[in-house]
Amino acid sequence: MSKSMRKNKTITNILFYVGNTLIGLIFVSPLLWMVAASFKPELEIFSNINSIKTFIPQHFTVNNYLEVFNRLNIPQILINTFSYIAIVLFGDLLFGSMAGYALAKLKFKGRGLLLTIVIALMSMPIEAILLPLYIEMAKIGWVNTLQGLAVPFMMNCFSIYMFYSYFLDIPDALIEAAAIDGCGPIRTYFQAVLPLAKTVFATVFILDFVARWNDFMWPFLITTGAEKRTVQLAVQTFFGTQPIHYGAIMAALTLASIPMLIIYIFMQKYYVEGIASSGIKG
Repeated sequence: MSKSMRKNKTITNILFYVGNTLIGLIFVSPLLWMVAASFKPELEIFSNINSIKTFIPQHFTVNNYLEVFNRLNIPQILINTFSYIAIVLFGDLLFGSMAGYALAKLKFKGRGLLLTIVIALMSMPIEAILLPLYIEMAKIGWVNTLQGLAVPFMMNCFSIYMFYSYFLDIPDALIEAAAIDGCGPIRTYFQAVLPLAKTVFATVFILDFVARWNDFMWPFLITTGAEKRTVQLAVQTFFGTQPIHYGAIMAALTLASIPMLIIYIFMQKYYVEGIASSGIKG
């Protein structure tokens, strides 16, 4: 490679990384501003909004976080939220994956129709079924209960389709070999198929966790008391109480963002691999 070619390549690489860094900073700037604002006194939050100084607290304070912990029962809110998420994850990862495996590998009458229904339901907005779902929960006495909050979302069509797409690529020879060894469908699934599906499980785990952690509308409808309040409902209380303290709001939002950031940092590799291997395209 000639000297001029190496120079051009170096310049191209520099421009590439500088451009990506700038784009990344643009996307992350609202998050950085939120964190900075959470450590500012109320009167300072919207000062220097057009300057780089807005990202640097001039009078650092933790009073906003103290207000959050004083106004909210943080342990109870976290117990409610993680219980909700745990039930949904258990159902979606277990039953959703089994449904996806059955559609991908088992031969039975009506399989094509069921797959068509799953794909069709993926396009239905959740808002279209919230009211009928609430009426159903009310009739069976599940309003303001953990089961009413979590059970309706223990499976979803998008997760089933992701598992289905992933399991399609598993060789039939593997399943046939397990059958020859005397394994039935359930044993084949747990002992032969499940160990190969870590990436898609991680992907569904992340998507479900983020969706349920950020969920506001369904918990708002189904819960009627503060004792069942989830994270997003707790954050919303800061908007409905006068006077509105934006510093406390920013502190609450910062705390609510931490679990998602942790999930992304530690599982981003599996998420990308799972999306690619399951064949889901944007």
